Amino acid sequence: MDSKPAPKTFSGILKHLGPGLIITATIVGSGELIATPALAAKVGFTMLWFIILGCLVKVFVQVELGRYTLINGKTTLEAMNSVPGPKLRVSWMVWFWVVMYIGSTMQVAGMMGGIASLVVSNDSGWHLGLIAIIAILCMALLLSGRYQLVEKVCIGMVVLFTFFTLFALVSLQFTNDFAISASDIGSGLTFALPNDFAIAFGAFAIIGVGTSELIYYPYWCLEKGYARNTGVNDNSPAWLDRARGWLNVMRWDAWVSCVIYTGATVAFYLLGAATLARTGKEITDDAVIANLSAMYEGAFGEFGKIVFSVGCFCVLFSTVFAATAANARLFADAASVFNFTKYQNDDERHYMVKVGSVVLLVLSFLIFAFFGKPVTLVFMGAFAQGALLPFLAFAAIYFLYTRVDLRLHPSKLWKVFLTLSAICMALIGGYGSFGAIKKTFFTSNNNIAPIVESSTSKDSLSKSTTPNNN
Repeated sequence: MDSKPAPKTFSGILKHLGPGLIITATIVGSGELIATPALAAKVGFTMLWFIILGCLVKVFVQVELGRYTLINGKTTLEAMNSVPGPKLRVSWMVWFWVVMYIGSTMQVAGMMGGIASLVVSNDSGWHLGLIAIIAILCMALLLSGRYQLVEKVCIGMVVLFTFFTLFALVSLQFTNDFAISASDIGSGLTFALPNDFAIAFGAFAIIGVGTSELIYYPYWCLEKGYARNTGVNDNSPAWLDRARGWLNVMRWDAWVSCVIYTGATVAFYLLGAATLARTGKEITDDAVIANLSAMYEGAFGEFGKIVFSVGCFCVLFSTVFAATAANARLFADAASVFNFTKYQNDDERHYMVKVGSVVLLVLSFLIFAFFGKPVTLVFMGAFAQGALLPFLAFAAIYFLYTRVDLRLHPSKLWKVFLTLSAICMALIGGYGSFGAIKKTFFTSNNNIAPIVESSTSKDSLSKSTTPNNN
């Protein structure tokens, strides 16, 4: 393993950022695109503070999972497979993840359908063909390169959707009806709560780093080389210095990405509060595209529909691409964790990653082609994500106190915030799981409003743009 010291200058650190930007491309998906403006449409500016908190609170767990991987060189599934508790070939936590993984494949299928719906109607014969083209495009990109290509594509998409959203937000300031004042922002930072707190809690559950992204992040840290550069722990002062240095780089990576996706999420929220809330429009299953595009029409007029379509494509395609890239790595890792195969070198593992990319995209296409809107399986995945979220948070604390060298522990204040973050995530997970069970087993209508989707379910756009098969 070729170790090397971490950069100490700001420019040197910036050159080694990347894993957080990849998960940013996954994070800002249809959940933020729909759920955040939907909340704003109902409550106006008053919950701005809650949106910011929802983005910030989960980063502490993200960093701790990354810390474990950087120091030990192990993947997230390997870490989950090592937690105490019953095993049936693999750990109970890994079985939780399997159900969640099935659900994430359903969600990717739904988002592919949502992208196609931006171009052609669902009833058009071209709709399915366009989904196939999207799958082939993703497949070609993922088969043509490794980490560097994924990083470049995701950074490009992050730049595009952030630009379009911020451009629309700034443009509102030049209108008479939708300009945002300092008092509007101030009203959103007064810690007020709406009468129906469930609406806000539902949005809180799906913004920022979710269960899937927490699992993805250590894989990208490994591929970026943080653990390789740190080297094997030989208890030498040189190793300790390298570990501290690369942990510092990883923290920068996590917080820079947090600033970006928090900024994008806040921009979506402010757009919704300034346009939808003031005009009395709400995001419902029947009018989601029309009302979302209205946010951009407030800034650009009729041209806003084009701006919205381009921005929406960037958001959804980046999520499909980044999620498939990460899920393909989990596909390869699961084959090893379940003892189906053992890799002799990185080339063998990467070959399985390519196999996973093809299998997952073909499967997503077939799911949409044959089932259209796989609601039940999506809720199974949503339930697993909600149920797994608190366990993953407390597992991060467990790894910190049992698997991390004491010399590399964070400050006491960080540990306090980490504990509070885990408690918040436990509440989020409990709420998301309860909502998924309630809507799966006790609701006759499966056409669910986006604002109450569970933890990290981000298929709302496809549910809203796909004909109801009920």
